[in-house]
Amino acid sequence: MADGRLLLATTSAGKLREWQALLADVPLQLVSLRDVGIDFDVEETGSTYAANALIKAEAYGAASQLLTLAEDSGLSVAALNGQPGVRSARWEGDDYVHKNALLIHLLANKKGAERACRYTCVVILRHPDGRRWRVRGEVRGQIAFQTAGSGGFGYDPIFYIPRWKQTLAQVAVDEKDRISHRGRAAGRVRAILRELIETGAA
Repeated sequence: MADGRLLLATTSAGKLREWQALLADVPLQLVSLRDVGIDFDVEETGSTYAANALIKAEAYGAASQLLTLAEDSGLSVAALNGQPGVRSARWEGDDYVHKNALLIHLLANKKGAERACRYTCVVILRHPDGRRWRVRGEVRGQIAFQTAGSGGFGYDPIFYIPRWKQTLAQVAVDEKDRISHRGRAAGRVRAILRELIETGAA
């Protein structure tokens, strides 16, 4: 059964940092895969964010027997038929300087709404008793004409929010956590966690 710990089941240092901050106010002990001695990677063979999140939640939840949070997220660009999408982390390798520069190049002749993109995050929360919950968060923006900002990670330096005239890498951390795809998903997860805590199931 759950023992007051929540496993943040990600091998991404950037995602781990964000989840630790997003759930800092939840009265559970947040632990990483490393903290519980899990050192294997899970192959993300799903064709959707939800499928990949479920694969990770099941594998790491079964291995740890802890309340487990797993997610999959990505960037979809309208002009590229939704690419990189579910393959965002693996698309064109793992060098985000290259990946971001390539996206800017591919949209060189696009303007305004033609540069539309969205970040999506799907979270699966798995309880040791087998119950599962799924939540989703999304934020829309445009691919910037050039990289800007040193915050965040991944595609954040080219994810431009028109109403703020900033990329997600320029936005203050607390503001990013409030409006980002992961931040919105976290708000929904937080409500589920609080209910589990109140009923003694966490």
